[in-house]
Amino acid sequence: MKLVIIGATGFVGRIVVDEALQRGHQVTAIARSAKDLPQTRGLTLALGDVNDTEWLTAQLRGQDAVISAFNPGWSAPDLYQQFVRGSDAILSAVEKSGVRRFLVVGGAGSLEVAPGVELIDTPQFPADIRPGAQGARELRNKLRAGSSLDWSLISPAAILKPGERTGKFRLGTTQLLMDGDAPASISVQDLAVAILNEIEQPQFIKQQFTAAY
Repeated sequence: MKLVIIGATGFVGRIVVDEALQRGHQVTAIARSAKDLPQTRGLTLALGDVNDTEWLTAQLRGQDAVISAFNPGWSAPDLYQQFVRGSDAILSAVEKSGVRRFLVVGGAGSLEVAPGVELIDTPQFPADIRPGAQGARELRNKLRAGSSLDWSLISPAAILKPGERTGKFRLGTTQLLMDGDAPASISVQDLAVAILNEIEQPQFIKQQFTAAY
C-alpha cells in the first residue's frame, strides 16, 4: 500500500515508519525535519508544516491511507492550542485529499475507567499532559460526530514505552485495559504492529480501539 505517516520522527511515528517499511509498504514520511529517518528504498520524505493545509493536502493525494501520529510534544508551550490546531489542519487536509482511510494515534486519556468516566477526568491523571490529552479527546469527538472518512482512532495502553516487538497483545475498544489492579502496558513496537494490522485488515472502522498486554 501507499501510506502517509504524519509525525514520522516522533516517539510513535518513527516506529510506525519502521514497521510499515518492514511490511513492504511505500511510505511517505511527513515531518518538520528528517532527524534520524533512514534513506532507504520505499521511503519518501516530505518535510513541512502540517498546519499548511494546502501543502499537506498535496502530499496526501493518491495515497491509500493516512496514519497520523501528530503530537506537538508534551513539553510544548500552549500544548492544547497547538494540538487542536494541528489536528484540525490534518483532518481538513485528509478530507480534501480524497483519501478515505485515516488512522489516528490518540491517547489513553479518552479511555473509560468506569461507565461514562474517562481516564483524563480522574484525579490521578497527570496534569502536565492533560492539555494534550484534552486535544486528543476533542479530535476523537469530532470524528465520532460524523466524519465521512473511514477513520479509526487507536488509544495506546496507559503505559507506553520502548520495548520488544512480540506481536502478541490484547485489543479492546473504549475501556482502559488493565493488568490486574494496575493499568496495562504495551511497547511502542507492538503498538506499531497493532496500527499496521488495522490498516491491512480493518476491524475498527469509525471506532476507537486500544491495545495492551
